[in-house]
Parts: sequence; C-alpha cells; structure tokens
Amino acid sequence: MFDFGMRLQQLRMSHNMSLADLGKKINRSKSVICGYENNYKTPPLEVLVQMAVIFNVSLDYLVGIDKNEMVSISGLTDEQKETIHSLIHEFKSPAVSYPGLSENQQAILNKVLIELNKKHS
Repeated sequence: MFDFGMRLQQLRMSHNMSLADLGKKINRSKSVICGYENNYKTPPLEVLVQMAVIFNVSLDYLVGIDKNEMVSISGLTDEQKETIHSLIHEFKSPAVSYPGLSENQQAILNKVLIELNKKHS
C-alpha cells in the first residue's frame, strides 16, 4: 500500500527542507506538515499541487499513482526541447538489432553534441 507521508518526507529531505521550511512555502504550520508526513492529515488538492511544483514532480508521483519523477525542461530552447523529446521517443522505440547507430540515432546524437558545444562556446 502506498504511504503518502513517507513519499512527502523523502521529497522534503531530498530537498534539504525542514518541516518549517516546507510549511512556510505552502503557508501551513510545521505541525500540519508533520501530520501529513505521519498520515494523520490529508492535504487538500491545492496544497498537493503546490508540493508537486515545489518538488518538481508530477501530482501522480506525489500521490503514488505514477512512480516516475518528472524532469523539468523549462528554461531550455525550443531546439533543446525537441532534442529531448527525440531522445525520449528513441528510448521508448522497440530495439532494432543491427550493428552501429541508426540514421535517426546519429541525427539525435549530432543535435546533442551541437547543443552541448553551444553551452561551452
């Protein structure tokens, strides 16, 4: 069974936040946060949304529906975002067994190298 309190505590600690720190960010007291972490209280939806934003995770992940963490691509250029989406698509595609990289994989790798070179120029 999913333990929301444990998930919240893990996220809070991984972000080096105290109970009071998180409480300040969501306008709740330290004792209310403690109640959430001990599963004595259930946060309302607007608080859950605030927490998801603070910890940069999906609401599904926060409440135990989805086990995947979210990766924020905000602040990236459109080309960088397109490259990330291409990588995700490539990783999710069925594997093809032949030596070397496919033309698509080579194109993606080239885009990644171009973007990395821009960062260091």
